[in-house]
Amino acid sequence: MYDILVYLFENYYTPQACPAADVLARRLAAAGFEDEDIDEALGWLGGLAESTARCVGLTDGPITGARIYSESEYQALGTQAIGFIAFLESAGVLPAALREIVIDRAMVCSETPVSLETIKIIALMVLWSQEAEIDRFILEELLEQGDARLLH
Repeated sequence: MYDILVYLFENYYTPQACPAADVLARRLAAAGFEDEDIDEALGWLGGLAESTARCVGLTDGPITGARIYSESEYQALGTQAIGFIAFLESAGVLPAALREIVIDRAMVCSETPVSLETIKIIALMVLWSQEAEIDRFILEELLEQGDARLLH
């Protein structure tokens, strides 16, 4: 599924450039993605839209406190993912509302704890969905997967 999300990032400059879900599903199938992965990715994107609608009311003003993770969040996300989220926050890339969307989308992952590679893709897709301007160095960090790069 995450390969599909990266494919969308690579091929559609903005979320508005994506076609409707049924057309997108056909295009993804034509690109060689499996139906099960397509359905999962489209469901994940639907969840992203719902999470965005819920979190849009959160303030993006200065954060005066710290985000405390619940035990279930800590167990599901793991220290690497939480550390990376904190890094993005401290770099000014991820305001509180977007942080909550990243956490929400990461909590639905089947892998526990969420790998660093997966949390990078989730953060990338949340920023992409908001059409956030991303610093070149942060973008490189998000696209770096171990020794490999996500973009082809």
